[in-house]
Amino acid sequence: MLLKEKTWRETFEGGFQGEVVFTVPMKRYTSLSIGGEADVLAAPGDPLSLRNVVAVLKQKGFPFFILGGGSNILVSDKGIEGVVISLKGFNRTEVLHEKQDRVELFVEAGTPLQKLVNFCRDKGYSGIEGLTGIPGTVGGAIFGNAGSFGCEMKDVVSSVAIMDSSAKLERFKAEGLGFGYRTSGISASDIVLSANIVMRKDDQRAVSSRTEDFFREKTKRQPISAKSAGCVFKNPEGTSAGRLIEEAGCKGMRIGDIEVSPVHANFFINRGKGTASDYVALMNEVVAVVQKRFGISLEPEIKVVGRK
Repeated sequence: MLLKEKTWRETFEGGFQGEVVFTVPMKRYTSLSIGGEADVLAAPGDPLSLRNVVAVLKQKGFPFFILGGGSNILVSDKGIEGVVISLKGFNRTEVLHEKQDRVELFVEAGTPLQKLVNFCRDKGYSGIEGLTGIPGTVGGAIFGNAGSFGCEMKDVVSSVAIMDSSAKLERFKAEGLGFGYRTSGISASDIVLSANIVMRKDDQRAVSSRTEDFFREKTKRQPISAKSAGCVFKNPEGTSAGRLIEEAGCKGMRIGDIEVSPVHANFFINRGKGTASDYVALMNEVVAVVQKRFGISLEPEIKVVGRK
């Protein structure tokens, strides 16, 4: 069902404020620089426009997909049907309450995670130093419970405002959201709008030092500057996917322009003109090799989206 510009204008006239572009190559919006065309990419400028677009798309039966920072996803070479909704306009961070040793922040979902990490570093707020270097947005980090160096989003999130696929808005306490290892109980059809997070107040220089130390360590271990989507597979219990892939002899394995990173085996790098089909083929090959060598079936952490 291709959503044309004329149909969009007729459907949303007067009910949507924000940016709208049509027939958009998704490779421009993903950290892998991979992805076919989306019918429409809409960036609502305010919550009412977001609510209106979700409600109408649901009513009309048009599919939609929520785009954060474009990391941790692999978009099909055939693109995405319907509307890609970008939350880039929802990027506000503010202090709600401040006590002697705690501070509560309000953070909108479209805020780049690194913007939040840097804000906390500069203010001396401790709790997410280990998330430095992780791409994407706060909304995506909450949805997937991003974590690194012993820090996880679930450890600082107090509550989350979520809009469901019928445009109903509700705030949930963190303990009811089913957070687990690189996952949450938030439905893929739900939209994370904002979160309240609670941080510890600490010496600013100490927080800054820890953040910088974690970042230096991460740059040694991970291909941060390369085109990747982050970790490809979840770590099996008791071991790491990267170690299994490396010990299975897959480092440097390549299909087309997609390569298992020689720096960290759980990162696949787009060396130039990589495609989603090459990426999936390499994933399947690595899964098969690891399964044969160790009897362990790797589970994807990356989300594959778009037309089949």
